[in-house]
Amino acid sequence: MAPRTNFALKQCDIDPRQFLATISEGRKVVAVPKKQTIFAQGDAADAVFYIRAGKVRLTVVSKVGKEATLAILREGEFFGEGSLAGQALRMGSATAMTDCELLRINKKEMTLALHREHEFSDLFAAYLLAMNIRYEEDLVDQFFDSSEKRLARILLLLAHFDKEGAPETVILNISQETLAEMIGTTRSRVSFFMDRFRKLGFLDYGGSVLQIHSSLLNVVLHD
Repeated sequence: MAPRTNFALKQCDIDPRQFLATISEGRKVVAVPKKQTIFAQGDAADAVFYIRAGKVRLTVVSKVGKEATLAILREGEFFGEGSLAGQALRMGSATAMTDCELLRINKKEMTLALHREHEFSDLFAAYLLAMNIRYEEDLVDQFFDSSEKRLARILLLLAHFDKEGAPETVILNISQETLAEMIGTTRSRVSFFMDRFRKLGFLDYGGSVLQIHSSLLNVVLHD
């Protein structure tokens, strides 16, 4: 099974950054330092965010205190869009994984812009549908794929192998605890698979970077 593709807004004819810059009121650029909370579960859902630079981690905490990572988003992606669908409170939290530059758009202004600009509205709807498909596929993987294959798929997606580009990519070295949360297994299993991938030449890691080689696709494609 090949890694799925994400819908990239900036690959389309409309440049969302330029369009969002035309919203005259209710928006502001926000600089968020690494590890700072952007919004927390239970906060008022009053705005949508667009990532101009950096990476953002979305998490949710259960009633018994167990935390799960829902997604890691990058430049060119939106989050907090649940506010547009009547969500009064945040269902999860968003945290800056790196120093981030975000565009914060008030719910009211974003709603008006989507009603006013039909082309952008269609583009935004397509983005949301693609993200929903991604979440459904993640759920299917939890049921049917091995932990090893799920880890390989997550690493490939984080390294942007859902795009055309270089065969080797350097990404932020995400903690093994976070990877374990994302694929639904233990840290010890992630450590075992990471060591195995490194010995097979699929990746290299050390310090603050993780280098993914295209040969890691063999794990995902192999049944």
